[in-house]
Amino acid sequence: MKTHTYIITIAILLLLNSTYAEVIHRIRVDGVINPVSSNFMIEAVDRAEMDGAEALIIELDTPGGLLEATRDIVQRFLAADVPIIVYVSPSGARAGSAGVFITLAAHIAVMAPGTNIGAAHPVTIGGGGVPGQQKPDSASTSVMSDKMTNDAAALVRSVAEQRDRNMEWAEKAVRESDAIIATDALENNVIDFIAVDIDRLLFKIDGLDVKLKDRQQIMETSEVRIITYEMSWRENVLNRLSDPNIAYIFMMLGMYGLIFELSNPGAIFPGVIGVICLLLAFFSFQTLPLNIVGILLILFGIILLLLEIKVTSYGILTIGGATSLFLGSLMLIDTNVPALRVSINVIIPSVIFTVAFALFAVGMGLRAQARKVTTGKEGLVGEIGEVLTDLDPTGTILVNGEYWKAEATVNIEKGQNVKVTSVDRAKLKVERSDSAE
Repeated sequence: MKTHTYIITIAILLLLNSTYAEVIHRIRVDGVINPVSSNFMIEAVDRAEMDGAEALIIELDTPGGLLEATRDIVQRFLAADVPIIVYVSPSGARAGSAGVFITLAAHIAVMAPGTNIGAAHPVTIGGGGVPGQQKPDSASTSVMSDKMTNDAAALVRSVAEQRDRNMEWAEKAVRESDAIIATDALENNVIDFIAVDIDRLLFKIDGLDVKLKDRQQIMETSEVRIITYEMSWRENVLNRLSDPNIAYIFMMLGMYGLIFELSNPGAIFPGVIGVICLLLAFFSFQTLPLNIVGILLILFGIILLLLEIKVTSYGILTIGGATSLFLGSLMLIDTNVPALRVSINVIIPSVIFTVAFALFAVGMGLRAQARKVTTGKEGLVGEIGEVLTDLDPTGTILVNGEYWKAEATVNIEKGQNVKVTSVDRAKLKVERSDSAE
């Protein structure tokens, strides 16, 4: 009986395997193209090759990203031994900037209705300007921008040529930021198909002859099993940390923590949290086109706000600090890709909170430390007391309703007022005072 059950199970598995002989891998990439998403796509290609998948489908929706990360993706796509299908979807999605390179590098490029592709600005880690926006006060920046543009244009033409796509439009997307919708992309030989969903996509590419690196492959997608892979929790965390808004918030929190720790030595907790937040911010900045001038302006703004606490400037330092902080925040990420910039909705509240934090929270702490001691023996210094017995030179005085032994440098008669100058154990040092009782 057990043998029969075993044979039936094997037969069913073989039948299912023959029915779904081919497997297609599928991943989805949303958001900015950075080193994390780049590694995710490259690992997906490696996995599809090792598993002998019929193809790899990458559903793409991106506003753009970094040129270095994009170049790594393109190089892996061009060397892939498995058909790569880039599907810009769903409706309303886009393949902007870096998405243009990725889509053109695919063996099969598909877009959903209502999507668009184009505006391929090259963006590099470390900033350095944006093509088409020449800074008049910096000739070196203009030269660097031209080099980036020419390099990106050469790359996109090479990719388009290798995949037999429209090289002229590809270069125009880089140099003139041209963008087109799905129907125009199909008409201009930028993509291969328009498909409303994955099922329709598989139907259209069935029987298509795809040229791989060193062989031809006929696509067989009429009966396939799709396996979807997602980012691991680690990749998701790292990808979230690459968000410029999160990086900016971590940087500001780190500064708050360190400022609070320095103004209240020994608090420990704010300092520890501050260092952790700054380290996370620095990690995020490695994946973003950072502008050093922006960071310096932010630091200068913080310094001006702290100086306002100790220097009477009648608000000039506060205005200067807030202005420097705001401008530095705007300049922090050097790119024209909106998704790579810090949102103004994050900057304005952060600047307002930082000004308030520096002027009130830290200011109150520093002023409290500088305030005269009012409790304990030290709090008696400067207080006025009444002589109860002649100080010759010692005697008894009444201070704040308490009786104290006192010593004066000169004889002081009973009923006179004295001022406490110091405390020596349980004895007060006093001197004559002209204050009324």
